[in-house]
Amino acid sequence: MPVPWFLLSLALGRSPVVLSLERLVGPQDATHCSPGLSCHLWDSDILCLPGDIVPAPGPVLAPTHLQTELVLRCQKETDCDLCLRVAVHLAVHGHWEEPEDEKKFGGAADSGVEEPRNASLQAQVVLSFQAYPTARCVLLEVQVPAALVQFGQSVGSVVYDCFEAALGSEVRIWSYTQPRYEKELNHTQQLPALPWLNVSADGDNVHLVLNVSEEQHFGLSLYWNQVQGPPKPRWHKNLTGPQIITLNHTDLVPCLCIQVWPLEPDSVRTNICPFREDPRAHRNLWQAARLRLLTLQSWLLDAPCSLPAEAALCWRALGGDPCQPLVPPLSWENVTVDQVNSSEKLQLQECLWADSLGPLKDDVLLLETRGPQDNRSLCALEPSGCTSLPSRASTRAARLGEYLLQDLQSGQCLQLWDDDLGALWACPMDKYIHKRWALVWLACLLFAAALSLILLLKKDHAKAAARGRAALLLYSADDSGFERLVGALASALCQLPLRVAVDLWSRRELSAQGPVAWFHAQRRQTLQEGGVVVLLFSPGAVALCSEWLQDGVSGPGAHGPHDAFRASLSCVLPDFLQGRAPGSYVGACFDRLLHPDAVPALFRTVPVFTLPSQLPDFLGALQQPRAPRSGRLQERAEQVSRALQPALDCYFHPPGTPAPGRGVGPGAGDGT
Repeated sequence: MPVPWFLLSLALGRSPVVLSLERLVGPQDATHCSPGLSCHLWDSDILCLPGDIVPAPGPVLAPTHLQTELVLRCQKETDCDLCLRVAVHLAVHGHWEEPEDEKKFGGAADSGVEEPRNASLQAQVVLSFQAYPTARCVLLEVQVPAALVQFGQSVGSVVYDCFEAALGSEVRIWSYTQPRYEKELNHTQQLPALPWLNVSADGDNVHLVLNVSEEQHFGLSLYWNQVQGPPKPRWHKNLTGPQIITLNHTDLVPCLCIQVWPLEPDSVRTNICPFREDPRAHRNLWQAARLRLLTLQSWLLDAPCSLPAEAALCWRALGGDPCQPLVPPLSWENVTVDQVNSSEKLQLQECLWADSLGPLKDDVLLLETRGPQDNRSLCALEPSGCTSLPSRASTRAARLGEYLLQDLQSGQCLQLWDDDLGALWACPMDKYIHKRWALVWLACLLFAAALSLILLLKKDHAKAAARGRAALLLYSADDSGFERLVGALASALCQLPLRVAVDLWSRRELSAQGPVAWFHAQRRQTLQEGGVVVLLFSPGAVALCSEWLQDGVSGPGAHGPHDAFRASLSCVLPDFLQGRAPGSYVGACFDRLLHPDAVPALFRTVPVFTLPSQLPDFLGALQQPRAPRSGRLQERAEQVSRALQPALDCYFHPPGTPAPGRGVGPGAGDGT
């Protein structure tokens, strides 16, 4: 979009020189050249591909100088764009080679043939223009008549109108020929900026002050301007003026540039790069710079901006500082470096092999130098200098010199760098220094492993003991009094390191899942955890077992809906019939209620205890299979007996009523 004249006046000033800038009318580009030359502009832009330099076949036209001039390209009287006119000065370089027959006979071989040196010269001149974010390349065809072709003489210039550029932008121009016979010319020009974009400092921060009118919408972009390649955008935002943008001082680098433009179609963009000479920006640049290893003989300095610097190869002992130069020095043309200097000051020091070799080690660097007639010498780099190998000196490398040479010949040393003048090797030293400590370290490791294993076993045992063994208690609900007796036994066992499961405490789950599903889940979990299933026999339980053994199915009886014993027989009997019960099941019955001989023979393949008379043996059977017999077993049996006795008294001697359960079922006893 054309820039209003008053903005150009603000930017360029009201001097007569500025106000008399030449005005070009119309949007078309054009070209003209010096008298005697003919030139032509291609209709469209071309790709910016300079190509490689090739030898000149004879006299050629080459750009020698670039000259720029600000002009105005106007659509209307007061609406103009700032435009950069470029003049390319040309000269004749090279000369004609004499034909072989002319050299031999000292004259012209054939006067009837026109000599090429009397012909005109033609050239295709490329102008490359870059001003962020615009880049263009145009092609100018130039022809010079034979009369003006003189070696080393200027033949005139060709002028291109024109490259449009934004106020405040930095413009870079290159010129070369196609094909390219010489290095391209380049020219950089900073265009004047608008006064409403200013940069001010406030302590460690930097303020970008944009004095634009209220409600004016504009875009603001920060980017890194690159000498080679396109700029790298860093930040972009659309804003409404006026605005003050704050930048942290750590974000400043010399190539950080600012671009501002109104949010309108085809608007002119203003660019400034205000931090080129800022000391903080240069410090930040070196702090962000990194050296990166590419190959054994090449390196890359990564930095936000281009850096003029010198690099040198150096070495550093483990824990030593600073990095010392190689003695004797190696050629560092295309050498991998880890030290960079700028203005005779050390700016950056890195170990480029850290990624491939890991952290610094106590290795020895062997420096190999090569002389004439394949003569070579080796020395080991040490803080005192480079010790020749072999050597009788008293240094560490000298004492181990024979072993280091053997490692080098056997390929155990790593080559870091190599060229015609010498090589650099890293040889490990740890196997020599720590060899005598190997057995000590091995013994310590074995002792630590054994100690860890013992502590782990003790921890697992203590954890299992603290958690307690799982016990599933199964019984037949003969009557409510017997259920209370079972509940008392289960509560007493919970005081021990046992995790007791009984249907009395799981009536809700039992109703929801059903007796068979509930018992199956409890039995599987108990046995998987290494627990035990306790079959508490009563006259009713014996009767149910007998029915199952005779008919294989439970007959009808007066049993409640929560009687898990009847449901459990379908899962319990297969364990006994297939011999899987020992170790996972135990039986029990109460004194004076049932004699152990009344229990069916199939269930007596596991221990059957009478309670409370055999409580110690019963509690011993409930312990973990490999758990040692505790001296407190008798004490625990007495504890369970005391907790169980009130329930036994209430069951066998209820006040004013005969003892429940007497005479019920086979082997019930005499009731006394």
